[in-house]
Amino acid sequence: MNFELSEDQRLIQDTARRFAAEQIAPTLEEEERKHEFRADRVAKMGGLGFFSCALPEEFGGSGMGFTESVLMAEEIARVSASWRLPFNMQNLGPSLTVCKFGSAAQKKKYVPGWVAGTQLGFFAMTEPNTGSDVASMKTYALERGDHWEVHGSKMWISQAHVGDAGLLYAYTDKAAGNKGMTAFIIEPKKMKGCSARPIETKLGLHCAPTGEFVFEGMKVPKENVLGKPGDGFRICMWQLNQTRLGCAAGALGVAGGALELAIDYAKQRTQFGKPIAQHQMVQAQIAEMVVEHQAAQMLVYRAAWLKDHGKPSQYETSVAKLAASEAAVHAANECMKIFGSYGFSTEYPAERFYRDAKSLQVVEGTSNIQKIIISGMATGATPNRE
Repeated sequence: MNFELSEDQRLIQDTARRFAAEQIAPTLEEEERKHEFRADRVAKMGGLGFFSCALPEEFGGSGMGFTESVLMAEEIARVSASWRLPFNMQNLGPSLTVCKFGSAAQKKKYVPGWVAGTQLGFFAMTEPNTGSDVASMKTYALERGDHWEVHGSKMWISQAHVGDAGLLYAYTDKAAGNKGMTAFIIEPKKMKGCSARPIETKLGLHCAPTGEFVFEGMKVPKENVLGKPGDGFRICMWQLNQTRLGCAAGALGVAGGALELAIDYAKQRTQFGKPIAQHQMVQAQIAEMVVEHQAAQMLVYRAAWLKDHGKPSQYETSVAKLAASEAAVHAANECMKIFGSYGFSTEYPAERFYRDAKSLQVVEGTSNIQKIIISGMATGATPNRE
């Protein structure tokens, strides 16, 4: 059992750390205030290979795996949870899924742009009344000769209103239950009958655009079906097992960033004649944060290792996502308490970590859903899958 990162992995980790420090941190607070998203930064990340993991070289893959993706996403999220999102929107979501289930023509047309960061991606599952229960979605598509006609809506979709190409899940045969769901590759800016608008009333992730789609007879060419009609639910569940790892990596970054911030402040802040880091109650808070963060880190790295070796990982990924997201929320909460009144101020990053961390208990399957998945596999009711 080897816990050491390779020289290449350390180099990749350092590249992401320096990018976050030099390209994101200097302007982050201003961008947060403006809720500003920068497409040029996504392209820069793509140019550095951030979105090239676990993909064939012919479509822009770099030979790196899930572990390297986790290491990079973790370092970015230590500075900004918002800027961890492109790892899912470009790589772990659309690119991996199309490479797994797509035709040769679909892979050639779409994957290189997602990997390069020049084509903004997304995946649309959630609806106004559909969240954890994916099979309850209402969006549907009707077969119309050489195309499908889509009706319905999606909301809380990352990069929706800025997206160029991404994945859409809709029913093509409602009577067949989840076996009647189909996955499509859509280009919302080019396909008539699709409109998108931003959702700006968010607690956190202010630099990560979130939006809503409305489909009023959107025409999708037959060749844009991913897999076969009826494969959508299976594809969706497979995809979530990959993007869930990206969320877990982001949670590690948030927990690590909050921990580092809390330690630095506790060493500087003096009360009762000594730094608060020397008071036992604060020491207990920091110790809890350290233990939870390191435990989650091992779980997330293990899930990535299993994926890199082609082993079943759904169970371990849900364990990692649950542990890391809960650790992130706890670390952010404790960081705010250590900062005291300053933690409540928008002048310090503590409150941003707290706001951003809460999303990690919701996205890619809530903490409750992770518990259902974990308990089902732990009791043998459901198998562990890829």
